[in-house]
Amino acid sequence: MGKNEISLADNLINIINTARENAFKKVNEELISMYWQVGEYLHREAQKSTFGDSYIDSIANEIQEEFPGIKGFNRRGLYRMKQFYETYAENEVVTPLVTQISWTNHLLIMSGCKSDEEREFYIRLCIKEKYSKRQLQRQMDSGYYERYMLSKDTLLPESVKRLGENPFLDSYVMEFLDLPNEYHENDLRKALIKNMKDFILELGKDFTFIDEEYKVQVGGDDFRIDLLFFHRGLQCLVAIELKIGKFKPEYVSKLDFYLEALDRQVKKENENPSVGLLLCATKNDEVVEYAMSRTMSPMLVSEYKLQLPDKKVLQKKLQELVNIPMIEGEEV
Repeated sequence: MGKNEISLADNLINIINTARENAFKKVNEELISMYWQVGEYLHREAQKSTFGDSYIDSIANEIQEEFPGIKGFNRRGLYRMKQFYETYAENEVVTPLVTQISWTNHLLIMSGCKSDEEREFYIRLCIKEKYSKRQLQRQMDSGYYERYMLSKDTLLPESVKRLGENPFLDSYVMEFLDLPNEYHENDLRKALIKNMKDFILELGKDFTFIDEEYKVQVGGDDFRIDLLFFHRGLQCLVAIELKIGKFKPEYVSKLDFYLEALDRQVKKENENPSVGLLLCATKNDEVVEYAMSRTMSPMLVSEYKLQLPDKKVLQKKLQELVNIPMIEGEEV
């Protein structure tokens, strides 16, 4: 098969995949719209009923008689549709978005989120990243919302600020690596390469992996960057350096050197200056601030964790950050 035939086949495959994706989106939109209408109807009937939610049982039975074997319209399913409508009916910002994610993801968000802000965050994240059920569940289990909100006050380089949002987190969770108790930086790098799909989920799908131990040559000597990515939103190279211990000030100058080499030798004219990310096991924010106060290079320092965090601890930190008063007796 010649190059032209391969190109034609690829074009047809893209057409088919696009059509299938559009068809799926349309089916999902109709499905979610139906659930919304059912939920609205049940909500209105509840206002009239003097027997609480017991009327839902009779409605479920009638539906089963009319459509034998139909799934999702038992008492539990109908109650969820009613809850779905009541959760978003008065939220004019979120309402236009609800048909853009799957019903399965809606159920996860409704059962796992505690505030309107958190629900909206995950809905928008699902739309942007096209999460599957498994991917969304993992992000919620890892406290992604809390970690993202806690990262908003991180001091960002101007090149990152221009994006309009912060694509970097102050802490990354990499529970999927399954590393032994004692490991080296080389082991960490190899584990991340082996689990790149999960690592990209944690970083964000705008990150495109380029290479490991990426070589740059300066003054006749070879230097290797642990991991090199390209960020589609920032339109720049992202160099990641891995450190298995606590952050040290001398790490900044080494990454600064790598960024200069990338900008001189690798960066294309239409791309923005390269960004560096130091990924350390632990860090002291005051030491980080001192170490980076005089560098002009766009770089950030983040921690990584090898276990899922305690969401209650993250929620408490977030409450303290935004000065939300604790309700006496409330569990966090």
